[in-house]
Amino acid sequence: MMKKVYAHSIDGQPPEKWQPLEDHLKQVAEKAAAFAEIFKSAEWAYNAGWLHDLGKATNAFQNYLLRSNELDDSGYDNDGTVSNHASAGAALAEEKLGPCIGRILAYLSAGHHAGLPDWYPADTGNAALSVRLVEGRENLKRIQQYADEIFPKLKQKTAPPPYLDKKPENFHLWARMLFSCLVDADYLDTEEFRRKGQEAKRGKFENIEGLRTLYDAYMTDMRARTKETKVNSIRQEILAACRKAAENTPGLFSLTVPTGGGKTLSSMAFALDHAVKHGKSRIIYVIPYTSIIEQTAKILADIFGRDNVVEHHSNLEPSKETQRASLAAENWDAPIIVTTNVQFFESLYAAKSGRCRKLHNIVNSVVILDEAQLLPPNLLTPCVDAMNQLVNNYGVTILLATATQPALPGLAKPTEIVEDTKDIYDRLKRTEIRIPQDLDERISWEDLAKRLQAHQQVLCVVNTRRDCYDLYKLMPEGTIHLSALMCGRHRSAVIRLIKCKLGKGMPIRVISTQLVEAGVDIDFPIVYRAFAGLSSIAQAAGRCNREGKLNDEGRMGQVHVFVPPKASPPGVLLKAENTTRQQCVLLDFDPLKPSEYSRFFELFYKMLNDTGSRYHEWLVKDVNPNLYFHFRTAANEFKMIDDQAQRPVIVRYGDSDKWIGQLRQIGPTRETMRHLQRYTVNLPVRMVDKMLSDRTLERIDHAKARDIIVQSCLRLYNKNVGLDVYSENLPVEDLYI
Repeated sequence: MMKKVYAHSIDGQPPEKWQPLEDHLKQVAEKAAAFAEIFKSAEWAYNAGWLHDLGKATNAFQNYLLRSNELDDSGYDNDGTVSNHASAGAALAEEKLGPCIGRILAYLSAGHHAGLPDWYPADTGNAALSVRLVEGRENLKRIQQYADEIFPKLKQKTAPPPYLDKKPENFHLWARMLFSCLVDADYLDTEEFRRKGQEAKRGKFENIEGLRTLYDAYMTDMRARTKETKVNSIRQEILAACRKAAENTPGLFSLTVPTGGGKTLSSMAFALDHAVKHGKSRIIYVIPYTSIIEQTAKILADIFGRDNVVEHHSNLEPSKETQRASLAAENWDAPIIVTTNVQFFESLYAAKSGRCRKLHNIVNSVVILDEAQLLPPNLLTPCVDAMNQLVNNYGVTILLATATQPALPGLAKPTEIVEDTKDIYDRLKRTEIRIPQDLDERISWEDLAKRLQAHQQVLCVVNTRRDCYDLYKLMPEGTIHLSALMCGRHRSAVIRLIKCKLGKGMPIRVISTQLVEAGVDIDFPIVYRAFAGLSSIAQAAGRCNREGKLNDEGRMGQVHVFVPPKASPPGVLLKAENTTRQQCVLLDFDPLKPSEYSRFFELFYKMLNDTGSRYHEWLVKDVNPNLYFHFRTAANEFKMIDDQAQRPVIVRYGDSDKWIGQLRQIGPTRETMRHLQRYTVNLPVRMVDKMLSDRTLERIDHAKARDIIVQSCLRLYNKNVGLDVYSENLPVEDLYI
């Protein structure tokens, strides 16, 4: 009989109190199978659970547990350094189950700590599965007797791997879904053993039906307090259409209504009714920018209570995060999740276990994709592919909610909720958009500043951070600057100030980049917009006469499009601008017609050279019959924010000095980094390198934080413009958003 082996120890306790390895493998297998049952893959996840920690049976690992707990046991021979315990199960899977079934399980087992590997070592070296399997075979020899006892516990008959023959392009997401089930089960079982009582702090959220009751009560109260206006009457029609559409079969839907049409509340009504009707597990609200996520999260928290709304994004104020919400953010085990495009889509292509952990909880959900037109064009193909797979294979209903509905190439045709979209746009018309007849005639910033000063309340939206800075400097004192040169906490404070001044009818002039356009709930009588893509112009118009108050006076909001002193930077912005130029010459062009947005996106996407087709090379091309994936490479490349071109810089604002001090003293901790996320500004790499050389920025002097960069020149950040990089004779280059 073999000596008892353990998966986890407890500090200060003898081995009798530790977790037996077989118990851990069994419990992880059962949990993983329960998670995977919803997409009919329970046997696969069950087997992955039994295999994942098999390598912990080695003498080396058992000795490691003993040494870590200052116990000495000569009953274990030392067979070398601590083995990589993930590779033995991978080797056993291939040896016993063959190069098809076995290799799938090998990817999962080998990656459950380090992340899903590539097959070839070209990009990831020794982390590649082909290398890890060689190591795993050696480790397996050391525990052969234990492995022979465990192997019969696996499900010997499993369903054939789905998609492999007919739809190999769908295979990589299925593998990630299995991986998600495994790593979440592993985390949870380990947590239950090591942190008794933690499980009780998870869950306990209101169920979907209870949340719908809260929603109905909120809407009844709101209607009683809201004036009967034309705009509010149309919002009620849109709401009714959403509740009716919720009865339809799950799938892909679109909600195309003008800005100010009540998208947030109406889309949530659709999601709640649809979830109750069809037994959906949760609602995931996906938002493009962190600059607007607080606004949406507050609306939902007002309806459902903050305890029932889990936010998962970099702009979250840690003081507002309950322990229950913090735990739920790890695996999205909550009924309402509010997150960003970055978190949602990057997770769908992730390799790291922590990032993938939540994926199985996207299954059987309702996903509201707000402002879908803001999906990054260079990643359009993989984003659309993931959306199609979620709808077709994982019981997900997706709602695309926007005023400027894009024609996403390759996406299945959605069911439009508002049957007569044109009628709604005509009846909700609150603005006149004036586009110059001569698009080659540029206006100087000086002349534009004079025009803006003629208005008491005006918003001007420009294309780049440098443009925003230059125009702001020409404006009188009291003008508000808003751009991503400000850290998240600073931007939030500025947006609150803007809303306060507008609410009180005070004079206010704002110069902003396009971060103000997507969903920020502000209402100016006059808006100026630098010439750009049509969707951007329309979104800026959505900040003008939003509540229709001018209509009650027999007037319209005025949106003045101007051609700035210089064209947009080469790339996506310039192609969007050129697409709009093509449309403007057409005789029937009307910037307020919803059909123009579809035409714009069709032309725009045709101009793009790369929408992400290379992901086929990494994740599809060599799947059948070899199962050669490049999970790690694909994940490293799938970045919605280009971290190769930009670097985050921690700035001096608010109480960031306190947390920077913590970082210097004890290095990065979860609490410290959560707070500091609110105080970061992204800058181009070349600019950061120059500022490091000039010593206006510095690296943190701590062994675990040397890649973290902070502002060292105290005067570089000010309350008006944020990180004042342009006053320091630094490299002049356009900074987006």
